[in-house]
Amino acid sequence: MKGSDIFETDVPNRLDRLPWSRFHWLVVTALGITWILDGLEVTLVGSLAGAISASPSLRLSETQFGLTASCYLVGAVIGALFFGWLTDKLGRKKLFTITVLIYLVATIASGLSWNFWSLGLFRFITGLGIGGEYAAVNATIQELIPARRRGFTDLIINGSYWLGAALGAAGSLVVLNPAVLNPEFGWRLAFVIGGVIGLGVLFLRRFIPESPRWLMTHGRPEEADRVVAQLEARVAAETGAPLPPIPPGKLRLRRHQGGWFLPSLRVLARDYRDRTILGVALMGSQAFCYNAVLFTYALMLTKFYAVPSGEIGWFMLPFAIGNFMGPLLLGSLFDTLGRKTMIVATYTISGVLMAVVGWLFVHSALSAMQQTMLWTLIFFFASAAASSAYLTVGETFPLEVRAVAISVFYALGTAVGGVAGPLIFGALIQTGDRSELFYGYLLAGSLMLLAALAEAIIGVKAERRSLEEVAPPLSAA
Repeated sequence: MKGSDIFETDVPNRLDRLPWSRFHWLVVTALGITWILDGLEVTLVGSLAGAISASPSLRLSETQFGLTASCYLVGAVIGALFFGWLTDKLGRKKLFTITVLIYLVATIASGLSWNFWSLGLFRFITGLGIGGEYAAVNATIQELIPARRRGFTDLIINGSYWLGAALGAAGSLVVLNPAVLNPEFGWRLAFVIGGVIGLGVLFLRRFIPESPRWLMTHGRPEEADRVVAQLEARVAAETGAPLPPIPPGKLRLRRHQGGWFLPSLRVLARDYRDRTILGVALMGSQAFCYNAVLFTYALMLTKFYAVPSGEIGWFMLPFAIGNFMGPLLLGSLFDTLGRKTMIVATYTISGVLMAVVGWLFVHSALSAMQQTMLWTLIFFFASAAASSAYLTVGETFPLEVRAVAISVFYALGTAVGGVAGPLIFGALIQTGDRSELFYGYLLAGSLMLLAALAEAIIGVKAERRSLEEVAPPLSAA
């Protein structure tokens, strides 16, 4: 049917029936490294808070440090929206190099900051790169991973953020050790190393093809067929066994659709209104909960528990490991017990524990180590919940607007929860009043419970279903 405005394709069925292979591990590694870099970035900033604030050239107050964290998140919001639009317009693969280059250049520049304003600017630009990564990478994960493994794989990749966080916590123990480095140079070197690591990402992603699903929904079915044929030959060679038969059924799509950005916003607000509400609830609540705690955790330890800045890494390390273990141990249940059951459970447990631990904190019932252990327990569940938010917004909207949808929800959630969280908690910590900080933790827990309620009412059962079954393409004939 070449040349016709209407064509048929079996690309989704061919991709979903592929057995797991080294190619899929390459996708997990090359794309998951984005979250490792983001985790390294954020945790280093959190662990280095004391050293950065005390830097002779910066001398930041708690509120100013909270503002630099908000600059990073504002940049991530803008980057997600702009690069998310380009990802749906130009393709997934083209944006990988651009966003990683922005990240690595800006994070190196952060290590060269000379005052509050320069640090805020470079953190903003770093956020631009990371925000753009979220849209392109999440969309590609959804479109290349077989449906039967999509939930577990997505949670693990999003959870790999915490491998980076563990590396950041361990690295801070070295760069903040006066016996090894002058702390004024140590925190700067940490940023530079993060940027250098980003160079490796450029090499790995050379081997990831353009998403065949993106190609087929953008009027390029012949190219989509060629990419899938190459993947089939590659997977067959890697597994050494014949591929499973292709399930029956084909999609009928239009070759020429025009632009989708403005129509996509109408689709989100009109045709997928319930899913839009759900996406905002899940993304906003986890963003507030996470960023409020993570960006200010080091400040809380130094302010209320008198933990030296050079020892913060010892407290961040178990916290980061617990966050990665959550998606790792719970991830498969999202494909077996189902999305709704597990999302409701993880959000509810996180919200209740947040309030309980906040109550213990306000009554001075915890040591610094006990506080860390309880935070680790909370975020064992909250990490799986946060990853499931990205899974939800990535798989429940049409292919043509997937990256835009991810970017819109990420932006809304981050703007409402992520940017406000560090700013609010930084100001609360600066008061030195435990009861003031407790109200912040209570607010975070309440938002998680409201998100659990939204999932229970309007959640989507997307486990083990093809993306096209969960949300038909807008270009369907």
